[in-house]
Amino acid sequence: MTDHTRHAQTNGSEPPRESPVRHSREPRRDKHHNIRQTARRRFPRPAWLAYARFYEVYPQSFADTNGDGIGDLPGVLDRLDYIRELGCNALWLNPCFDSPFRDAGYDVRDYTRVAPRYGTNDDLVALFEAAHERGMHVLLDLVPGHTSEEHAWFRASAQPDPADRTVLPDGPHPESPDSPIDVSERYIWTDSWIAGGDGLPFIGGETERDGTYILNFFKCQPALNYGFAHPSQPWQKPALGPDALATCEAMLDVMRFWLSRGADGFRVDMADSLVKHDDEGKPFTIRTWQYLFSKIRPEFPEAAFVSEWGRPHESMEAGFDMDFYLDWRWGGHPNGYNLLLRNTDTPLLHEGDASYFNTDSGTSIAPFLEQYLPQLRETERADGLFDLITCNHDTLRTAPRLTERERKVAYGMLLTMPGCPFLYYGDEIGMRYRPLPTQEGGYTRTGSRTPMQWDSGMANLGFSTAPAGQLYLPVDPDADAPTVADELARQDSLLNWAHTLLTLRTGRAALTADAGFAVVAAPEDGRTFAYLRTAATVAPVWPAQGIAAEAAIDAPADAPAVMLIAMNPGRETEYVELPDGIGTSPSIALALGGPAVEDGRLRLPPQSFAIVE
Repeated sequence: MTDHTRHAQTNGSEPPRESPVRHSREPRRDKHHNIRQTARRRFPRPAWLAYARFYEVYPQSFADTNGDGIGDLPGVLDRLDYIRELGCNALWLNPCFDSPFRDAGYDVRDYTRVAPRYGTNDDLVALFEAAHERGMHVLLDLVPGHTSEEHAWFRASAQPDPADRTVLPDGPHPESPDSPIDVSERYIWTDSWIAGGDGLPFIGGETERDGTYILNFFKCQPALNYGFAHPSQPWQKPALGPDALATCEAMLDVMRFWLSRGADGFRVDMADSLVKHDDEGKPFTIRTWQYLFSKIRPEFPEAAFVSEWGRPHESMEAGFDMDFYLDWRWGGHPNGYNLLLRNTDTPLLHEGDASYFNTDSGTSIAPFLEQYLPQLRETERADGLFDLITCNHDTLRTAPRLTERERKVAYGMLLTMPGCPFLYYGDEIGMRYRPLPTQEGGYTRTGSRTPMQWDSGMANLGFSTAPAGQLYLPVDPDADAPTVADELARQDSLLNWAHTLLTLRTGRAALTADAGFAVVAAPEDGRTFAYLRTAATVAPVWPAQGIAAEAAIDAPADAPAVMLIAMNPGRETEYVELPDGIGTSPSIALALGGPAVEDGRLRLPPQSFAIVE
């Protein structure tokens, strides 16, 4: 992959796949808000996360090696070198476990078996080993809140006779290795076939057991029983009571199964959905995760856990290493991340999009920072990480609504901010969102899950040798559909820009996940955004423009001191005063759009980006 030119002196969204019943927007804050003092987590964050740069792989759409039209694990292994050369050294693999695929694998039928469409358990272990040989890590997708209705646990729990509600353990259990396990209370069952769900979604009339069962998402996903915060019905079990702890132990066995085989941790789906009728702030769910981590962390101290939670003051207290800043938009009200990339109710149209990176929006970065900064500081106090994504499997891609130039400026920010960057497969080549009929429970998300586009000179753009009609989803049929091969050959491509940013992050300690972050420029009536990333213990003082400057946090002692990242997504040239902390002879390490240092200022032409060191 070719480097972008470096200069010496100058130059719809669909909500995340989680239940609307429990989903809430990030806390409202204003400039007078007092941030709670978030305590540090009990267990240290794995050191390797400081340098991690993740690539999210949707396995059924990435690379098909056996010609059945569905991506598989050998396909991921075959493309590991591509991912590594791109500049990513870690993977997040969407669910690859046995499933009926009514929710694209988030309806797990067997946590300890790879879905046959993807290969075998041995294939997954081989992927772990190949990644580790390349200095890479692999996170699996853990779905702890629910299973498929076809899971053996649920089938047994649904039996009318309590004596039949047992299963054999998935693996050896020291206390009773061959004894059946009672799963009568593994799910949340009411005590009558005509009982409602006490405000929770439920299903009745589909099993022989005299009771209805609570759902966690789709109809096919019965909720696992982690108890209720305040049981008010005879069938409601207490959080952290015996039945809830039995569910915890079962999930711990799942974690141990894969961690002992080489997995490096988990992205945890719907992590805040465990305890039902939890209080504001999720205290009982937090305590449940604290219990789980108290068991698994001592056994696997280098395992990493990132939560689909979106409220780091809660997820960090629960014990997670990282939380995602996901793209939420409810009733036309955007969260901070949505303000960056998709502030519109018509997500396929450029016109009317008020997101910061839309060149014509006129939007300031200040509203994003108003939401982001308090959450970042909460995460830092807990010694955790708050991660940004380019997109994911639940979010509409930004192409074609944003132009390539707009996405380049956006990636400049997303790939240099604090936390571990997460690059969604295909975003590096500008794969487009396409309105498609639902597939495996994808609904409007389906158009962000289409096959990876490798080579325009090959059948199905290199994804699969299967007939086009047998593909998991159709490839982009347009003649100008972007592909890896074409993007590699074009020096100024989006792919090469992403590669340059990721590899620059690789070699600069000031760009590690936990390096300091302080705003330099964020005017409420302008388009510029500039910030310092600071390594080691250097804490320079500078005049901030629009947002008060904040001290940097600690970073590795041997790191270079400071880097200034600045951008202007708008139509007019703007300027940023160079802070004292950037040094007396600054140079531009990376440039887009002709930025230049002039008389103590950084000149930012329209749609430009710069990294100054």
